[in-house]
Amino acid sequence: MSHLPLGLVIESLVAVLLVLTIAYCAVLNGRLKRLRSDEEQLRATISELITTTEIAERAILGLKTTAAECDQTIAQRLSQAEHLSAELARQLDTGESVLTRITQIAEAAGRGQASGIGGAHAPQAMRAAVAPQQRPQAQQPQQPEAPKSISAQDLRAAAAEAAARLERFRQRSGERAA
Repeated sequence: MSHLPLGLVIESLVAVLLVLTIAYCAVLNGRLKRLRSDEEQLRATISELITTTEIAERAILGLKTTAAECDQTIAQRLSQAEHLSAELARQLDTGESVLTRITQIAEAAGRGQASGIGGAHAPQAMRAAVAPQQRPQAQQPQQPEAPKSISAQDLRAAAAEAAARLERFRQRSGERAA
């Protein structure tokens, strides 16, 4: 047996190599199957990623539209607020003017009572107190202040009237703002 024919040795060697090749092909086949299944999972993942990207793009467009609408709404409300602020400032100036005239009328009435002016002379004194307000500010003469002899009751009445006017003003402002 020491002399095995050379052909048999070569064919045995080829048979062993063929068995090794078949085993290696089986291993490669398993790896290819896993690669194909991974490829399908990768395609599914890419498809989901594309869908998610499209949804995100639509959401971004929606956010941009909403931001533009909010900007426009804020601009409108700011314009309304500026208009209302100007109106409130005008009404406050008017209210201060009315309060000044009331104070002058009360002072004139107090002076009329203190000096003994009564009856028909009191309205003239009140008109004289109101008349300087109707002239432009530059033309009003500077008058020294007279001593105040207004009773506490007159001041309370004037303050109550001013408070009532202020409350009506606030209610009208609230109605306009709404």
